[in-house]
Amino acid sequence: PGFPHFTQRGREKRSVPSSPFSQAGWLQHDFGHLSVFPNSHWNHLLQKFIIGHLKGASANWWNHRHFQHHAKPNIFKKDPDVNMLNMFVLGDTQPVEYGIKKIKRMPYHRQHQYFFLVGPPLLIPVFFHSQIMRTMISRHDWVDLVWSLSYYLRYFSCYIPLYGLFGSLALITFVRFLESHWFVWVTQMNHLPMDIDYEKHQDWLTTQLQATCNVEQSPFNDWFIPVSFPAPKDYLKATYLFPLMPRHNYHLVAPQVRSLCAKYEIPYEVKTLWRGLADVVRSLKSSGDLWLDAYLHK
Repeated sequence: PGFPHFTQRGREKRSVPSSPFSQAGWLQHDFGHLSVFPNSHWNHLLQKFIIGHLKGASANWWNHRHFQHHAKPNIFKKDPDVNMLNMFVLGDTQPVEYGIKKIKRMPYHRQHQYFFLVGPPLLIPVFFHSQIMRTMISRHDWVDLVWSLSYYLRYFSCYIPLYGLFGSLALITFVRFLESHWFVWVTQMNHLPMDIDYEKHQDWLTTQLQATCNVEQSPFNDWFIPVSFPAPKDYLKATYLFPLMPRHNYHLVAPQVRSLCAKYEIPYEVKTLWRGLADVVRSLKSSGDLWLDAYLHK
């Protein structure tokens, strides 16, 4: 959705996969990092065009969350990406804290199971969508709101004549449902299994590197994970140390990042794609077990 449809019915169906919709997210991500153009004005303008006009979201909303995430990755109360709104408990500290306090908003010992029902399916079409609209209106961010509304105006103008109002709503919801699955798994496999805790006031290098891991590079991973080569998830540690660096230079600094980790005895973890995906579920189960033990015995 959001890309022009073709006149032939078969081409219409092929023009609305979730893949371009998802890849537009990676492109706006790079513009938000100011890593495409040397002029920051063009980066900001193109980010607003892509995330607003092509995806219906808000650049300011994204940047506000994403910059906090990069500043303090995997740190409770500072990284919004680990604020699970009491739906999940993460890491080793939070589950025990919730268990001792007898907090049971959800059956956390089952969170590795209900994750499949409420995490990947609902993040983008329900949580992000409602939060984006609420944020733009409450903060009077009229510029981003106009960009977002331009997406919906263009989308419904294209698809209501073809599928009707309810069909168009169903289509955009379904595509965002698919995109949400892809987005959650790709983003969380690099962070969720890593160290998640409250602020420890560690040095910047350790804070950045212990919260991330890399995924092995391969042609499939480069296609599945990012929009272009080289994959930021293949060089995620470099991404966090050099957030303004264009992604085509990641492979040049990756060996230096590895040697830096070795020098300061910071683990440099590289996983296969399948292990990264499985570790998301394993980490949720481990945290759930810690919560249950603390809830019953402490």
